[in-house]
Amino acid sequence: MPNEILVVDDEDRIRRLLRLYLERESFEIQEAKDGNEAYQMAMEHDYDCILLDLMLPEMDGITVASKLREHKDTPIIMLTAKDEETNRVEGFESGADDYIVKPFSPREVVLRVKALLRRTQVNHTEQSEPHARDIIEFTHLTVDNDAHRVLADDKEVNLTPKEYELLIFLAKTPNKVFDREQLLKEVWHYEFYGDLRTVDTHVKRLREKLNRVSEDAASMIQTVWGVGYKFEVSEHDEPTQ
Repeated sequence: MPNEILVVDDEDRIRRLLRLYLERESFEIQEAKDGNEAYQMAMEHDYDCILLDLMLPEMDGITVASKLREHKDTPIIMLTAKDEETNRVEGFESGADDYIVKPFSPREVVLRVKALLRRTQVNHTEQSEPHARDIIEFTHLTVDNDAHRVLADDKEVNLTPKEYELLIFLAKTPNKVFDREQLLKEVWHYEFYGDLRTVDTHVKRLREKLNRVSEDAASMIQTVWGVGYKFEVSEHDEPTQ
């Protein structure tokens, strides 16, 4: 079944261009030309990915992403003509998983979409073949990196791609403290000096989602005041892989 992508941009030319290149790669495309239409469509249908312009009529892309994140974990790539740090920070804070600045190469968009889908989707063919499973297990938390599944006290937790990447990065190195700059570089592949709320926002969301099913799992993500964050485990709860 082909992957379905929602392309949201108020410029017909941009939507046509993205449709042309994405359909060549066998993606199914639906379009929205303003924020309200995009939000309604995204709520009514489960898309595999949303390409979301930042500057939209009716409701801007930041608002669309923020409202959508209250209900869904659909992967979002933000498109914007503004190459300013504040907009990039706001985009990531609102729950975007990637960020592309206009003018962009359509081929780059296709590659970014494919990369994001690879990180978020399970390849069932590979799953059925015998191989060493990439699983990290703790008493209250299991991360199955093959299936991109997270279980807290045996209950599944639905995370956005960035929340998942943040969790597995921390969990693979228990008890090591990472500052916000390191996390931005390693998880967001993004280096800048300035506002680091992006990390704080994602840690907060990640804790909240884990806490809904397991307080013990949520408490493993610890704030180290004045430094950053760590994934805390006791000696008897070292990960098994």
